[in-house]
Amino acid sequence: MEVTLRNIGKKYEGREKFTLKGVNLKIENQDFCVILGPSGCGKTTLLRMIAGLNSITEGDLYFDEKRVNKTSPKDRDIAMVFQSYALYPHMSVYENMGFSLLMRKENKKIIHQRVMEAAKLLELTDYLYSKPSDISGGQRQRVALGRAIVRKPKVFLMDEPLSNLDAKLREHMRVELVRLHKTLGSTTVYVTHDQTEAMTMATKIVLMNDGKIQQVGKPEELYNKPANLFVAKFIGSPTMNIIDGKIKNKKFVSKDEIIKVTPSKEDEEFLKDYEGKEVCLGIRAERFESGGQLGDAFECRIDVVEMLGKEKILYARLKSGFELMISVPGHYEYEEGENHFFGYNTKALHFFDKKTGKRIN
Repeated sequence: MEVTLRNIGKKYEGREKFTLKGVNLKIENQDFCVILGPSGCGKTTLLRMIAGLNSITEGDLYFDEKRVNKTSPKDRDIAMVFQSYALYPHMSVYENMGFSLLMRKENKKIIHQRVMEAAKLLELTDYLYSKPSDISGGQRQRVALGRAIVRKPKVFLMDEPLSNLDAKLREHMRVELVRLHKTLGSTTVYVTHDQTEAMTMATKIVLMNDGKIQQVGKPEELYNKPANLFVAKFIGSPTMNIIDGKIKNKKFVSKDEIIKVTPSKEDEEFLKDYEGKEVCLGIRAERFESGGQLGDAFECRIDVVEMLGKEKILYARLKSGFELMISVPGHYEYEEGENHFFGYNTKALHFFDKKTGKRIN
């Protein structure tokens, strides 16, 4: 099913400001669309509006070609999976998974067939007659997913379903959800504040801030070509290095005049109207190149070395005190207190308008 939002807005009674304003979005059939953003950005409100749990103040919501603004949640052919498992503790796994179909007065044979299909898919067959208290957190989350799957909805809506799991189990469940989505072929809308979940699971990311969409695209698009400074800072771990400066004689010169970069020929063309103007340079931690023979290289002091196994994060400080994060392979030898020279991969630089925050190149 295709989900389309046209100029959607939400304003709660008694508040002057809209929680959401001017949201336009098309979620294609079979998309795994992740709505990402910090707490309070409006992502859960948007999900609840798609579900019909929150009313729409302005704009139109369509499921395929049908306007569903006033359609009740039970008639929208959706299934929700929440952060809390919301399982009935006195019921078995089997009863929990089949409960919604039982309430619909579905045929018992069909209920059994669908529960068994979902249990097999989710590897819960051995736990069907256990109570929720007798199984692990990951298994309880699978039961909550199974309860949604048996309804065979056209749209799955998920509100931070993995946030209660430990790190290792979250990693495992991310892979399981992607496999599940490919098997079922349903449209999925998934809300999270965790960029790792978004980057690893989504076919489409919708990044929100302050009630507005900042950028929509594939994970690699948001990472490699952020639309503005907010996207650049939010996507990526460690976060992108952002350096304030000006364009002087076709070069980028940092505020402290330590960092000087000759842009690529392509970027030079984009920056020609910014001569003498303030811009921000963005460079990801892994895009620095070590060595003193590089053009435009700068010197810095290594304050902290963070060992992460396959990589090391160097917290390096310039003479002005400005800090940069630099990622190097884990087997490279760097010691705290050492001075080193670094240059840049000029094809991987990002330039932003200082006033508007929008991407230049």
